[in-house]
Amino acid sequence: MVLEPVHCPDCDGTQVIKHGKTPEGKQRYRCQDQECKRSTFIREYSYAGLLPEVKQQICDMAINGSGIRDTARVLGVSQKTVIATLKKKPRVESRQ
Repeated sequence: MVLEPVHCPDCDGTQVIKHGKTPEGKQRYRCQDQECKRSTFIREYSYAGLLPEVKQQICDMAINGSGIRDTARVLGVSQKTVIATLKKKPRVESRQ
């Protein structure tokens, strides 16, 4: 039997413990590093809209002037996901 260590996606630390299961039955993990900003995570997300990379792409597309519908269609996520992601991101101050 081979044990594969679980790494935190933010701090890349191995101080990770199991933290219950999702309603879909996937294992949830928690990083125990105090400096890490992420508390819980899942190794493999079933919906692409939950991935941090996709959330970053949503923000990048919004900055470049893409609309909500266009962003949702290109990334393959729902319009509600795009709106929720943009609402949660801190506002970037414009240059004057």
